[in-house]
Amino acid sequence: MVIDESIYKVFDKVGKHLVSQGLNTSHSGNISIRSGGRIIIKKRSAMLGNLEPEDIIECALEEEDSGALLASTELGVHRQIYLQTDAMAVVHAHAPFCTILSMVEDEITCIDAEGVFMYKKIPVIELDVPAGASEAAEKVPPVLRNYPCVVVRSHGVFAKGMTLEDALQNVTGPEQSARIRYYTMLLGKPLKRDYSKEKDFSDW
Repeated sequence: MVIDESIYKVFDKVGKHLVSQGLNTSHSGNISIRSGGRIIIKKRSAMLGNLEPEDIIECALEEEDSGALLASTELGVHRQIYLQTDAMAVVHAHAPFCTILSMVEDEITCIDAEGVFMYKKIPVIELDVPAGASEAAEKVPPVLRNYPCVVVRSHGVFAKGMTLEDALQNVTGPEQSARIRYYTMLLGKPLKRDYSKEKDFSDW
């Protein structure tokens, strides 16, 4: 099947951004969109930052088909996110600062004004096999019903959106907040203003 050129361009743009910004290694991570009763997803083992049109695979949403044999190993997670949430796009990234903080915190509280306004906090979940797709397919979607992203402890971020660019923002935004939190913690000084405790954002 030949993927529409406009879809390929978006996959290529998002994939390049994830790798160039250090959110994924050359072959890690995966991205997808929902298209009716189908999923369009990165091919297994394809280089996310150097995608070719043939590296984008179409699969059935609700059952296994021939496309599933070539799709990302985390197709099952993407499938369950689409079936259980309002997501129309999914990005999975090994965002380093979210991953670092997930190993010492049960949720990542945003302390910068942008992060508080957009996310407030970033949930962290624990899996027996952090990089295993089957358990993630069970535990990630319920969290994404209520949050735009979730961090699997020691593994990385799953984010949803209405478009791939939207899902990408729900990776890069939390990652920026996690980076700010990490470096602020290194300073070892009290915050001059704790935005995370403010409740009324209507004047922002």
